[in-house]
Amino acid sequence: MSCKNKIIHYTDVVEEMGKQYICTVFFCIIFNRRIMKRIVLVRHGESLWNKENRFTGWTNVDLSEKGQEEARTAGKLLKEAGINFEVAYTSYLKRAIKTLNSVLDTMDLDWIPVKKSWRLNEKHYGNLQGLNKSETAEKFGEEQVRIWRRSFDVAPKPLDDSDPNSATQDPRYNLVPNNYIPRTESLKDAIARVMPYWECEIFPSLKEHNDVIVAAHGNSLRGIVKHLKNISNEDIISLNIPTAVPYVFEFDDNLNLVKDYYLGDPEEIKRKQAAVANQGAAK
Repeated sequence: MSCKNKIIHYTDVVEEMGKQYICTVFFCIIFNRRIMKRIVLVRHGESLWNKENRFTGWTNVDLSEKGQEEARTAGKLLKEAGINFEVAYTSYLKRAIKTLNSVLDTMDLDWIPVKKSWRLNEKHYGNLQGLNKSETAEKFGEEQVRIWRRSFDVAPKPLDDSDPNSATQDPRYNLVPNNYIPRTESLKDAIARVMPYWECEIFPSLKEHNDVIVAAHGNSLRGIVKHLKNISNEDIISLNIPTAVPYVFEFDDNLNLVKDYYLGDPEEIKRKQAAVANQGAAK
């Protein structure tokens, strides 16, 4: 038996069919093995407003039945890939929370610690929240809607604090300083909100954990991907993250990004990405 690392063995007695055999068992102990560390990003499954093609933002919308099934499928893919999460992160919005819960339940990992932060919430869509994207495209033009949805530094008009859907009236944000609560956001604004939590909490967790999951939203995750892959402000407009498809980022032991990839059928992933891109098309 050839092994570059230390070999130890022990002798044991094995009984089979009434006879005893002396067996020598060899073990190869691997020293200084490089352990790959992974962060998996998962956008929430289809929500009720995704299904209706409405701008959602910070509105606390639930998953559709399809979205629930998508989350379970993501959990199965991750389990089959042999990924074993040790800590999880998600937003304050139920569509992301329920997606994470379904993923972890499917993986028999519903006991691991889960940390929630408002900083992982979706980009705030201001007074567009609740509007149908196709109808908005008919009114303002597809290009304007594409800019509101996908551009780097253009934000819609703000949502008034008196609106019943304003986060300023939502008790889950009572501990968030009022001037930190967005009324509208561009992707640039959303990234500025997300990155302190990424830099101070999520990414440092790789120092003590090998597998970390972040279940969040299309734009909060686009911001993280932009940072990890150094995507330009111009190119970020074409990045579309599909619902509930695990996006795996692997790092070496110095926490340098080695590779990234989606789990799942490539053709199905392309179809889902195209569907995200086409949400702002006029009817």
